[in-house]
Amino acid sequence: MSPDKPQNKDEALFIQLVLMFQAAAMQQMGKVQNPITRKVERSLEQARFSIDMLEMIENRTKGSLSENEKKFLEHVLFGLRVNYVDEVKKDEGEKTAPTAPEPEEQKSPSEAAAEEDQAQEEESSPDQKAPDQ
Repeated sequence: MSPDKPQNKDEALFIQLVLMFQAAAMQQMGKVQNPITRKVERSLEQARFSIDMLEMIENRTKGSLSENEKKFLEHVLFGLRVNYVDEVKKDEGEKTAPTAPEPEEQKSPSEAAAEEDQAQEEESSPDQKAPDQ
């Protein structure tokens, strides 16, 4: 048997269990769309719960996993943690970022050019009247 294929049924089921929690966490972080609603939904609280479940599985199965199972679980947890931190930072950035001012009404290029020409004419034409003779 090749090292990439699970050695037995339990290993295949364990990997499937880890994949289920990984998919749930990625969906809950808004990284992938919900296959039922076809919408991207985000709940970092639920994502944290899914990651916590995998961490609990890792802790409770220490010493009884095959090397393949152990490495796979570690890899999945690492990826989920990195993505979770990224999402938390996005939320913190949105809370601390100053709100952008409302954008000004967009002007067509011809309107902008006409206003610029008018401004230049006003600057170059003297507002002073010629002295009365």
